[in-house]
Amino acid sequence: MRPISLGVFHLATVVHLALGAAVFNWPDPLLDGLDSQLYEPSSVSIIAVNCSERDNSTVAAQWLRLAYHDMATYNSTTGTGGLDASIQFEFTRAQDVGRGMLESLNDFFQSPNEYIGMADVIGMAAISAVVACGGPVIPFRGGRIDATEAGPATVPEPQQDLASHIASFQAQGFNETEMIALVACGHSLGGVRQVDFPLIVTDDVPTGIQTFASTVGFDNRVVTEYLDGTTENVLVVGSNITTRSDFRIFSSDGNATMQSLASPETFNKVCADLIERMVNTVPSTVTLTDIIEPLDFKVQDTSLYPQGGSLVFLATLRIIETGVNRTVTMFWKERTGTFCPPAGCSIPVMQVLSESSSLLAQLKGVAGFNRHSFNASIDLATSISHFWFEVNNNDGSAPFIVNNNGANYTIDQDVLVYDPQRTLATFVPGSVERLVVGIKGPSVPTNVTALTTVAGNETVPFTTKAINTFELDSSFTPTDGYTFYSSPFDFAGGVIPLSHTIRATINETEYSVWVPGDGVL
Repeated sequence: MRPISLGVFHLATVVHLALGAAVFNWPDPLLDGLDSQLYEPSSVSIIAVNCSERDNSTVAAQWLRLAYHDMATYNSTTGTGGLDASIQFEFTRAQDVGRGMLESLNDFFQSPNEYIGMADVIGMAAISAVVACGGPVIPFRGGRIDATEAGPATVPEPQQDLASHIASFQAQGFNETEMIALVACGHSLGGVRQVDFPLIVTDDVPTGIQTFASTVGFDNRVVTEYLDGTTENVLVVGSNITTRSDFRIFSSDGNATMQSLASPETFNKVCADLIERMVNTVPSTVTLTDIIEPLDFKVQDTSLYPQGGSLVFLATLRIIETGVNRTVTMFWKERTGTFCPPAGCSIPVMQVLSESSSLLAQLKGVAGFNRHSFNASIDLATSISHFWFEVNNNDGSAPFIVNNNGANYTIDQDVLVYDPQRTLATFVPGSVERLVVGIKGPSVPTNVTALTTVAGNETVPFTTKAINTFELDSSFTPTDGYTFYSSPFDFAGGVIPLSHTIRATINETEYSVWVPGDGVL
């Protein structure tokens, strides 16, 4: 996991942004985490790659269906519903039948945290599903807010008549032409499972599923096979006329829309636009970010804690791989007094690790990342106020500075610090596992607590919150001007923490530190 002390560090990145892309200014755990899940290896970016098979269908088909069913609660008149993760409370409904719903939610149950909700994860998954099966790249915006209860049961069902379908899609914000195209786009993947819909798939199917098209990937074969009469789409040619919903929808304008989608290029463009609209259909009270593109430079894995007579400061600068043999140096300045030279204290990189990028990142031209890690020893007396980086491409060009768009990466306090090393020391067999923080100075703090976001499970997929209290920990001797407090946590009991916001009131001032995951580096 990557400890990031937001209450301690105000970091940001210099980014070569595409027009209209979100600007990343630290601390921003939302954009930071979404960038990582979209463009680095993650559950969202890996599981569906190569249109991977599951349950005689594909993971991608399940993810795209989940996203639509979640969005289908939207009411364009009231501005309520939409892609808000209410599906976590709805997947047992008859209209949401199918084990793929819960399987998909279980794919994601460790992906949210305090800042990234399940709704954003479902949106990212829909986009990843399309590219994983060879479909178009779709822009992603973040900032969705999770619902706390089920939405209305408004998912269209195959036995409904055309007027009902038109009304449902109109409520979701799609006109009749867009309804036809969105159904075709969605039914490019997957099919109808006999065990879930025995009144639709009435013939014996060896695999247990009747696919919408003859190909597995995301393409317009669902359209061309419909137009040339070779389709086996059971929602078009099934023996149960009542449930031929695709036929009613596709033919509702005399096949004009389907004929326009016979061009693969048109199909991809229309589907990219409509699926983007689908995942961006959110309650009117929610404002999404600008489009999130891969960040050229991103600070990660930051931590500040006392050890051996100094402050250890860890930081990593992730840089998009471009084939350049870079030299990266980290600089910092004191918080109080004088210790560093006028140009700042500096340290060379400790190690450089190569990291692969996701398929989506590769389709955007990002072959991989280089992670430049630093381990600085900071003087206890003067501490650290801010830091920055100098990057030399060693190609004859002038070195350049990465410094939060000119504002530097600011460390706004060193009074409350998360201590990863002492936390690790508590993770031994037979011991109580604890999160450990250090508090500077002789003052006795009050209300040292952690708001912990806890992962769901295979039965209850949604996250929950827990408050954990820190107490003075006598097993750690006060040192380097810090006293140590710990909070027990049942990591081994099947409870999976996704993030912690640790707060303490010291001399009537509140300090906070944000730590993702289980607190282990």
